[in-house]
Amino acid sequence: MGQVLHGCASTTHAVRAAIQRSQASIAELSRIYGLNPKTVAKWNKRDSVNDAPMGPSEVRSTVLSKEEEALAVAFRRHTLFNLMTASTHCKPASRT
Repeated sequence: MGQVLHGCASTTHAVRAAIQRSQASIAELSRIYGLNPKTVAKWNKRDSVNDAPMGPSEVRSTVLSKEEEALAVAFRRHTLFNLMTASTHCKPASRT
């Protein structure tokens, strides 16, 4: 399976590994690979060739509390409703 790079990635795993193995200066490596010296310095000091994880370390709802989210998940697992059906059943009844 090939590597998956984000849209703005300027290096591949092979280039990152070559930067980490090289004894050349940052300026020379940036000229060889056509990269910004900051990019070369970043990959030179990292221990692996993988991208650093981005985003929140713990995924959480911005709307529901943990208890409400657990209740919604339990309801969907019990009823096997899809998300749309489950959300219509969980809405409070309108009083007219």
